[in-house]
Amino acid sequence: MKKANKKLHSAIIIIGNEILSGRTQDINVVSISNWLNGLGVKLQEVRVIPDIEKVIVKTVNEVRKKFKYVFTTGGIGPTHDDITSKSISKAFNVEYCYHAEAYKILENYYEEGKFNIGRRKMAKTPKNAGLIYNPSSAAPGFFIKNVFCLPGVPSILKSMLGGLNNKIVGGNKILSKTLSLRTVESEISVSLEKVQKKYKNLEIGSYPFFQQEKIGVSLVMRSNKPKLIEACTKDILKFIIKKKIKIITRK
Repeated sequence: MKKANKKLHSAIIIIGNEILSGRTQDINVVSISNWLNGLGVKLQEVRVIPDIEKVIVKTVNEVRKKFKYVFTTGGIGPTHDDITSKSISKAFNVEYCYHAEAYKILENYYEEGKFNIGRRKMAKTPKNAGLIYNPSSAAPGFFIKNVFCLPGVPSILKSMLGGLNNKIVGGNKILSKTLSLRTVESEISVSLEKVQKKYKNLEIGSYPFFQQEKIGVSLVMRSNKPKLIEACTKDILKFIIKKKIKIITRK
């Protein structure tokens, strides 16, 4: 990866056997990706790994050197298989210990006598980690250098993202425009490739769909430069009109 682009790129590491087994469907990638788009940070890679310490350590150390920002989801709860915090400590070769502020937050949150061993575990982080505050259920996430560790529960994760806005330095907001067409990819592939070659600093995605027993294709243009999106859209519309292809929606 080019060093100049590293500041705007990120990765997500999804940690959890429940995702790999198919028992749980991940939707956190959508939340994080949409949030990053608004900050002008491009999500470049997503990995799904099991709750195995050596795998977590190896993956985190590999990915954090490659990307400016790394986000992990899952494995920071109170049970025996929640080993993300301990594994991240090993990845950075720092002590895994109680975070004084996290401990106080949780101690105050639970009723007297209910702050048990499992709940105390959620106050343990790598030494000197910063906290990611949790407005939904108190138990904080944490970050160390460029690695940000979030819970796996989608509603809780989503509520915590806003608290990271001032910790992420991005670029211009990544925008998108979609044209949904009544056609097939093979009918537009050659023309679309010519447009993509013309606009090398813009992404064009082609996504077939089947709706109301009819086939269609959605073309999505993504860039942090609105004028570039508009120019690209105009060139695409030229060959669409020439081929007499029906436009279903524009958004």
